[in-house]
Amino acid sequence: MTSQEEINQVVHLAHEAFRELRKSNFQQRAELMNTIADEIEALGDELLQTAHEETHLPLARLTGEKGRTVMQWRTYGAALAAGSVLDVRIDTALPDRTPPRPDIRKTYVGLGPVVVFGASNFPFAFSTAGGDTASAIAAGCPVIVKAHSAHTRTAGIMAAAIQRGVKKAGYPEGTFAQVFSNSREISQSLVKHPLVKAVGFTGSYAGGKALFDIAHQRPEPIPGFSEMGSVNPVFVLPEKMKNAPVETAQQYVASLTLGVGQFCTNPGIIIVPEDCQEFLTALVAAAEQVAPCKMLHEGMAEAYVQTKAAVSSQENVRVLMGASSSEKGIGSASLALASAGDFLANNTLQEEGFGPFGLVVTYRSPEQMTDIARKIHGQLTCTILGEEAEIREYEELLLCITEKCGRLLFNGFPTGVEVVSAMHHSGPFPACTDSRFTSVGPDAIRRFARPVSYQNVPDAYLPDELKNSNPLGLYRLVNGKITQEALD
Repeated sequence: MTSQEEINQVVHLAHEAFRELRKSNFQQRAELMNTIADEIEALGDELLQTAHEETHLPLARLTGEKGRTVMQWRTYGAALAAGSVLDVRIDTALPDRTPPRPDIRKTYVGLGPVVVFGASNFPFAFSTAGGDTASAIAAGCPVIVKAHSAHTRTAGIMAAAIQRGVKKAGYPEGTFAQVFSNSREISQSLVKHPLVKAVGFTGSYAGGKALFDIAHQRPEPIPGFSEMGSVNPVFVLPEKMKNAPVETAQQYVASLTLGVGQFCTNPGIIIVPEDCQEFLTALVAAAEQVAPCKMLHEGMAEAYVQTKAAVSSQENVRVLMGASSSEKGIGSASLALASAGDFLANNTLQEEGFGPFGLVVTYRSPEQMTDIARKIHGQLTCTILGEEAEIREYEELLLCITEKCGRLLFNGFPTGVEVVSAMHHSGPFPACTDSRFTSVGPDAIRRFARPVSYQNVPDAYLPDELKNSNPLGLYRLVNGKITQEALD
């Protein structure tokens, strides 16, 4: 896809498909999503082998990610069909009130064509057929995916499966499309196109912020949801460190190096008490057991090496372990150490090294730990490791941390992200451009929908979810009470 003329054609097809999607109800779109899920589920070894060759990810990991991807489509479809995400609200007329109250009903409608930029680190679950695509279609929006250049063959196989599902379900061709280009101009043209109404992005801060700015600087600004960088700090309280230094070190390294550190939730910084030699010894020992592995692509590995070097070379930063490999494209576990004072004085130490690099920050007092919590940028996750009894002494720390993250963990590690309705995978800037919305879980659908109220509209002209007869069998908020019953 290299020309503006071709971009125009794809976007116009999506715009035409949007008109048809607007006519579909929640149940019909859920059926479309399940049909697409069936097509993805039916993909066999070709998909897995191709993704393995392009990303170097293990087949077992890819098998699990494929299952998660199928589950996302089905879960979002089920939430849509139940009405639990795009919640329906009805306040019936009160003609005898003074003044009389009109009949007012509210639902959500899709924004229009959505451009999705896939991530490199999850070729299935956050890319062509990922959560952004699934949630946008659930909202009633056609999707145009800008395929990630790191796995174009994988993207092509996934796109073909989605297109088969769209055709089988009887929806227009423009419901889903994918474009291939390494051109920044093409990416910018997609976001700038006047018929495009929203953008979803997962990736680097530089890329996500640039697309967000373009989306908001258009003559008609549009929502741009970018999930970007996060170091996901872990705060270790004194009693926890005293009671479990070795276990804490081993669990931290396991989470840090999972997937060669290429998860958006790998914990890149751990904040520990100053007197922690047993922990540091166990930390290095655990990291030395982690074999160097190929990263997603050579560009990713080069960026990892550069960021790791930039942090490690800062004044008063001590390298604890810096294994390296002469082979290009390899990611090796690495650890560095800094004091709380130096961390507070140097913003470079907050840089995300997208790979298996961990920075240990030591504090002298609870006040220093709280200062760090105030200093850190917005994060997807923050974690507290502590004994239950001592957490009561750190109320201010807890309040500060909660202001900085989208998900707070206690005595666990953040690498796993469950696809459930209570999950909030987002966070204050610069983790994301809008911390009110999530990119994981059924609530992700709301990013691509807007509320519309219908006042005194005859029943025959209402969307199905607002009709008196409740033909979809939804649970609805009627006059302040949740009910599944039809209205008189």
